Amino acid sequence: MVSERSSVLQRTVPARLGPPLWMFAPLVALVVLFVYWPSIRGGFLWDDAAHITRADLRPLSGLVKIWANLRETQQYYPVLHSAFWLEHRIWGDSTSGYHLVNMALHGFNACLFSALLSRLFRMGSIQADPWGAAALAGLLFAAHPVCVESVAWMSEQKNTLSLALYLLAAWVYLDFCETRRLKPYVGSSMLFLAALGTKTVTATLPGALLVVLWWRHGRIQARRDVLPLVPWFAVAAASGILTAWVERHVVGAEGAGFELAPFDRLLLSGRIVWFYLGKLAWPADLAFIYPRWRLDADPWAAIPLLGAMAITALFWAIRSRWRGPLAAWLFFVGSLFPVLGFFNIFPFLYSYVADHFQYMASMGILAAAACSLATLVERRSRGITTAGRVLCLALVAGLAAIARARSSAFLSSEILYRDTLSKNPSCWMAENNLAAELEGQGRAAEAFDHYRSALRIRPDYPEAHNNLGNFLLKTRGSTTEARYHYEEALRIRPGFAEAHTDLANLLSSTPGAEQEAIGHYETALALKPGDSQIHFDLAALLARLPGREAEAEAQYEASISLNPGSAEAHSNLGVLLARTPGREGEALAEFAEAVRVDPSYVAAHLNAAILEVHLGRLGDARNSCERALSKDPGNPLALQILDGLKEKPSSTQGR
Repeated sequence: MVSERSSVLQRTVPARLGPPLWMFAPLVALVVLFVYWPSIRGGFLWDDAAHITRADLRPLSGLVKIWANLRETQQYYPVLHSAFWLEHRIWGDSTSGYHLVNMALHGFNACLFSALLSRLFRMGSIQADPWGAAALAGLLFAAHPVCVESVAWMSEQKNTLSLALYLLAAWVYLDFCETRRLKPYVGSSMLFLAALGTKTVTATLPGALLVVLWWRHGRIQARRDVLPLVPWFAVAAASGILTAWVERHVVGAEGAGFELAPFDRLLLSGRIVWFYLGKLAWPADLAFIYPRWRLDADPWAAIPLLGAMAITALFWAIRSRWRGPLAAWLFFVGSLFPVLGFFNIFPFLYSYVADHFQYMASMGILAAAACSLATLVERRSRGITTAGRVLCLALVAGLAAIARARSSAFLSSEILYRDTLSKNPSCWMAENNLAAELEGQGRAAEAFDHYRSALRIRPDYPEAHNNLGNFLLKTRGSTTEARYHYEEALRIRPGFAEAHTDLANLLSSTPGAEQEAIGHYETALALKPGDSQIHFDLAALLARLPGREAEAEAQYEASISLNPGSAEAHSNLGVLLARTPGREGEALAEFAEAVRVDPSYVAAHLNAAILEVHLGRLGDARNSCERALSKDPGNPLALQILDGLKEKPSSTQGR
């Protein structure tokens, strides 16, 4: 616990500054490298593909879409996705780059956390060496296993980057508190806005600053402390409302899986707080997905909430002597507030807790623990100074060893999901995702077993039904069984766009079912109007139906407008245009565009060659065939066209 003296005594005890930060940073870097080096080779996990910038957002225009369109990315975090956009331009899909950035950000956060605590402790009321306590807190944060999920998982750059901006905003705001000048206030406000644009959990910063100011001064003054933060609270509230709307209407955090009575949410909040506190104190059996609690089946559900209230009351009662415990507790619980169950967030569908949810909140408890340990070490009269320091280093080393082992679980999806199932055998999400991973590796029998396990655990799991339908259609050609699973997925979730699309794809190849397929495509587009693939699939079906060419053209153009880099869409539109007399030039332009965006797309070269033969441009046709053969030597259609060209009179070539 944080031990304090009275404010009068504080001013009589000189603060020891300790070594400068640049001497501490290499130690943090060594800890971070030791812990996270095993994960540097880690591949794409769960929703990483939704965060690493997709193809249609990689041009400069994509950066505009990231900021302008709420539905363009998985969550509306424009600063985060701008960072991913920039990183993709540097190293593309190479995962090592993203891992290195996460590691660097985590190390930076640990150093800045220490520097911030050192600054506060020198002005605050602690009995320990301010620098020693701050350094220990930073090392505990750098090494703690609960941070692994936020650092080893590429998607959680939203955590590491947002915390960096959060801490920088806090640092600059303290400058404002000391100088009352406009420049640091504006600077800290801009950093706070950037943090909100990276992850909304940083909306708790103005509340955290009030807690810190109360801890330093023993009171809160409305004009001095509260008034400057009123705009921050307003922006934080607006950001929270926007994120809650996005979670419900874009991400899908609504429905039966999220329905909880208000009192149940209150009970849940108490249990969540103690869960995270327990993992900080004893980081054993850490899992990617923890079991989802059933509150109605727990007769002791109120005990955690009552315990949290009792702790709060105790710390409140001793605040006049020791403000530190209450400040640390309020920071911890307040930082967790967005994920305590009062708001719907999509991961609650699987579990009410996750290690990455307490990445920022953990700093409050780690600061209190470090301050308490440093206080014990400083009591030389007990003769434990050296031994205490050794024990502190041993604690950091032990946490680092556990964290290093944990980071190895994030090397691949298969490793991660098998690790999850070993700790949470009823995790239907892990069963489904492991099945998809095994299917991608060609291990069909294992994949089938895991799809069935996912549906055995949760029969009303629409994603597993849809995935199993795709699996059965692909590996067994079983259209009847596949259709059953698609329809089951839609019965469970009528607004499941992917299931509408997959069922439409099946029906589009079923004679007589084309109109039904069109209906499912149109429903999918109503649910996901910005999906270029759905427009493409609908266009491909319409292009086969007599009299629907104009509609097909419109759908191809819509697909291309959403994804200009699709060589297949350009080529298919060219084929469609080539059927209409007088539009051959437009068709050749589409083939040329397909080749420009993807020079290795052989179909576009061959389609151009066929049209050029029809137009009598035999020299151009020969060139198109030769380009196709340079990409696909021995291509039979290219060779057939070239053989036919040998029989044509040379006088017509190159016209």
